[in-house]
Amino acid sequence: MTRKHALDAAATYFDDGTLKNDLAALVAYRSESQNPDQVDVLHEYLTKALQPRLEAMNFECAIHDNPATRFSGGPFLIGHRIEDEALPTILTYGHGDVIWGQDAKWREGLEPFCLTEEGPRWYGRGTADNKVQHLINIAALEAVLAVRGKLGFNVKIVIETSEEMGSPGLSEMMSLHREALAADVFIASDGPRLSAQRPTMFMGSRGAISFDLEVDLRVGAHHSGNWGGLLADPAIILSHAIASITDARGQMQIPQWRPDSLTPAIRNALRDLPVADQSVPEVDTDWGEAELTPAERAYGWNSFSVLAMTSGIPEAPVNAIAAKAWARCALRYVVGTDVARILPALREHLDARGFTQVKVVPVDKGVFAATRLDPDHPWVSYVRASLRETTGNEPHVLPNLAGSLPNDCFADVLGLPTIWIPHSYLGCNQHAPNEHVLKSVCREGMLVMAGLFWDIGTGTPDRKTG
Repeated sequence: MTRKHALDAAATYFDDGTLKNDLAALVAYRSESQNPDQVDVLHEYLTKALQPRLEAMNFECAIHDNPATRFSGGPFLIGHRIEDEALPTILTYGHGDVIWGQDAKWREGLEPFCLTEEGPRWYGRGTADNKVQHLINIAALEAVLAVRGKLGFNVKIVIETSEEMGSPGLSEMMSLHREALAADVFIASDGPRLSAQRPTMFMGSRGAISFDLEVDLRVGAHHSGNWGGLLADPAIILSHAIASITDARGQMQIPQWRPDSLTPAIRNALRDLPVADQSVPEVDTDWGEAELTPAERAYGWNSFSVLAMTSGIPEAPVNAIAAKAWARCALRYVVGTDVARILPALREHLDARGFTQVKVVPVDKGVFAATRLDPDHPWVSYVRASLRETTGNEPHVLPNLAGSLPNDCFADVLGLPTIWIPHSYLGCNQHAPNEHVLKSVCREGMLVMAGLFWDIGTGTPDRKTG
């Protein structure tokens, strides 16, 4: 049996409709981690949807309660398939939870927890994020095992059910099971490709920290005719405070929020990378750091966002000066940013400009740290060559994703080189109504992962296995 036989088996899994049917069964689990009414579904996703399938491949699996009890995080599945302790070991990962279904906002003919096929797309909540991604990787392992009769390496797997809440408890779980999860490399799938036509690899992610800005001046609203010009307006104060954080084109005005890690090597790695697909909004070239390319802004720099703002009663405005104004904000940051200084630096910046009335309130949830692996790392070169052999295309290689993932739990806590190979694309409507995956990307994902797993069973960057 050869590599081609493994790729043929992977292609058949897609072509005969099995992947679609298996994905439909996973999408049907309403595994909304942010919905306390679905806590039992999170457990069922692990015990009924995944554990039997893994055990059929001779994985030893265990379900663990989440150690982060204060966040009401969902359970974990940890599995091991050990062929020989002397063989290389990969650790892989996925998350079975999804965000709120937002049922009423999906367009006619679509339901979030029912897989629907329309042309080149499969629609459903979790199709892109993250159910099809870990399904493809598990199925690719099955394809190699069926053809070769063995993998030729060991596999360990972690499936969590709280990623959409910020992965509470994941870092603690990796610490608790550090020895049991020891591996040579971490290979998993999440996030989007840069282009639907070519594979993408990324080796880390930007970090993310959320915080609220609040102005609370008095009790109750007051008539704007009687009190306009006499009472400070919290919405105006907050608007000016937010406007001081960047200039008019979004360039960061807080020195500590401007990273120093955009080195010549990173710039070289980002030079020819696209930042948008044809099916997503056109990039605003006049937004962000003027001296940086779009790729450098997205993958090598920090970005500040206002996620939501309120003052008064937006759904029913009245002629009154509101008592309060509020905004939820976020900073996506790269390696080289002093995380401990992000909020103190903001406080100092606001105070220096007279915005002492603006409160900075940290959001009490999991925070993803920034991580990055050297694009010249031996495992990066190895995986890159495998993807190129399978597809005939040079993959896009990102030092880190523009979005955020719990990669630090594997890179920092476990000390592993980390490589992500996404099976979605930028226009997938992730976290929005009408979430979907492209069938073409799923099929190629099956081939890519089967080829990679076949190769790892033959030899790795630091040892030969057969």
